[in-house]
Amino acid sequence: MPNDAYVWQRRWTPPVLEALSAGADAVRAWRVLVAEIGADGRWINTAPDVAALTAARRPVVMVWRMDGRVDTLDAQATSARIAAASQAWRNAGITLAGVEIDYDCATSKLPAYRHFLAALKSRLGPDSALSITALPTWLNSPELDALLKVPDEAVLQVHAVMNPTQGLFDANRAQTWLDAFADRTQKPWRVALPAYGSRVAWDDAGNVAAIESERPALQPGGRASELVVAPAAMAAFVDRIHQSRPRGLAGIVWFRLPTARDERAWSLPTWRAVLMRQPLQPALHVTARAVADGGTQDLVLSNAGNADGALPFIIRWNGVCRGADGINGYTLERDGEGRYLRRAQDGLLHAGSQRHIGWIRCETPPTTFHVQP
Repeated sequence: MPNDAYVWQRRWTPPVLEALSAGADAVRAWRVLVAEIGADGRWINTAPDVAALTAARRPVVMVWRMDGRVDTLDAQATSARIAAASQAWRNAGITLAGVEIDYDCATSKLPAYRHFLAALKSRLGPDSALSITALPTWLNSPELDALLKVPDEAVLQVHAVMNPTQGLFDANRAQTWLDAFADRTQKPWRVALPAYGSRVAWDDAGNVAAIESERPALQPGGRASELVVAPAAMAAFVDRIHQSRPRGLAGIVWFRLPTARDERAWSLPTWRAVLMRQPLQPALHVTARAVADGGTQDLVLSNAGNADGALPFIIRWNGVCRGADGINGYTLERDGEGRYLRRAQDGLLHAGSQRHIGWIRCETPPTTFHVQP
């Protein structure tokens, strides 16, 4: 199945341009966030780099995001915006593959959304393919069948923080949604899969206070947890849907294009390997580096493999050490076998990267480290 990818960055910095160029050969088309309308009804443009999109030589789907809390959708004003942007992009040499509306509305709003899409499609004309994103929660509505008859295709999103204890992605739950969605539409559709992690913060009452993904939420206080989608697990799911392809499934759309500055997305080499269905081989190991007199050494976790690897759960050493501590997501623990570092936060170590995870001060320096997944 072909791969598309969302370019969801609001600022087109040099790392975004580099990732766009390096990832172009792995995708069929880019799905680029062009503008979004907030809950207050105001449009905010993202100003994608048109020259970079032209140079990437891939078809582009223009994505227009609407906050799910917006109640009034104006098809006339929206189509005018889309028409103006489409003409400008075509004049620049971009091959437009269509328009996508991303509106994560409540199920109760589906009838009104259907009327908006019908009016929008009639204004866009037959030469502009219309796509929409779809939520698994809509599967419970009898209105979904009529809604899916309007656009030319839909993209089912199976990554979401429905419950922080369930993580961002569950393969069995996603498979259930894919099978159910295939029974509800007669048109081609795609599935959006995650290539990123999120940080979920809770307030003192235990409620979700903020979710950080592509942008920081700047939520003070409370407690937080990192939710990670392991590349190996996602590669296994891709194999699964290739082997048993749901009816009508036309391809995969990845959220989102990773960059060198995107701390919660996979690394670009790992992302490319998953898209091209290549073997993933992380290689995590720990080394000790002397930093001062008195025997103090920094512990450095490195990944020499070609794929991002999950942070190890436990790290032990064989030396006799009188002092130690963990940092950057690791804490010092003790049991019958002695002191060790334990992972306190889930995360990924990018291919080719390293992380300082603690320090030790030893009478007999360790010669080996034991890394437990």
